[in-house]
Amino acid sequence: MKFSARSILYIAFLLLFTIAAEGIGTWSREREKALSIMTEERLFREISFLSDTLCKGRATSTAGNIDVAFWINRKFEKAGLKCIGASYGSHFTTPTGAHAHNVLGMLPGALSMPRERYVIIGAHFDHLGELHSTVYPGADANASGTVAMTTLAEIFCAMRDMGKVYDRNIIFVAFDAKEMDMAGSEALWKLIDYGMLKDPLTGKSISKDKIDLMVNIDQIGSTLSPIHKDREDYIIMLGTNSLPKKKRTNLEVCNKVSGTDLDICLDYYGSQTFTKLFYRLSGQRILVDNRIPAVLFTSGITMNTNKTRDTAASLDMEVLKKRITLMYHWIESML
Repeated sequence: MKFSARSILYIAFLLLFTIAAEGIGTWSREREKALSIMTEERLFREISFLSDTLCKGRATSTAGNIDVAFWINRKFEKAGLKCIGASYGSHFTTPTGAHAHNVLGMLPGALSMPRERYVIIGAHFDHLGELHSTVYPGADANASGTVAMTTLAEIFCAMRDMGKVYDRNIIFVAFDAKEMDMAGSEALWKLIDYGMLKDPLTGKSISKDKIDLMVNIDQIGSTLSPIHKDREDYIIMLGTNSLPKKKRTNLEVCNKVSGTDLDICLDYYGSQTFTKLFYRLSGQRILVDNRIPAVLFTSGITMNTNKTRDTAASLDMEVLKKRITLMYHWIESML
């Protein structure tokens, strides 16, 4: 009996769907409990804080930026992430001479059989700051991504506390100085390249050949630039082609199995030119350049991007919650 290419793809998708459904069902109660820490009210409250006038736009080396770095530090500590180095803070100087601070923490994989394999989940927390006495809040860009990243850290740590372990270690990174030509992600890469990024449990260098994936989150809270006019509940993931072929359909499978049912786009609104351009405009660029599989999750540039009206009130917390839920299930499928 001969099968058409369409039939073979359908069968393969069905098998993946079945495997994913069984995997999710195994820890369904624990996942439901871990995900319950994420509420729309909490997401709104945290994004509102990061984009409040008290933080004054979070420009690198300003008091507001440092306050946010300490806030992320406390989130990592409370979740139970391991410090990478003497503290969660990783200090560096930008090419312009500004003092900046990445914040890093690691969730170890299975301790019974530790593996030197790593996944990085990152988001930048800096923004434009205050220009000509006007504060640029940066709720979507990128308080939304920062809160998504810290929320994912809490969810994965909650799963660990309930007994779930993974084959890979997860490094969570809050990047500073993205608005300074992505100096924060460049600083992280220098640590990796020079052998200075150390595993907090083994003390061994985390070299680039040990990093299996980088997940970057940048502008993830808006519904103002939908893929299709009748679907505000959407998500964009760029970088699928950098993944192993057998895992390139994982997002669609997880979207079905988890019940998030988001409108998914794997390019930038159908344009290959803008896909290539936008894929290189955030923190994953340096890892892409060094041939490490990397994806970007985003809800796209909107009419509010880099405007004073980019506030928490302009975002959709219900859709953001669905996006974080899908990202969690997808990342877990990649571990």
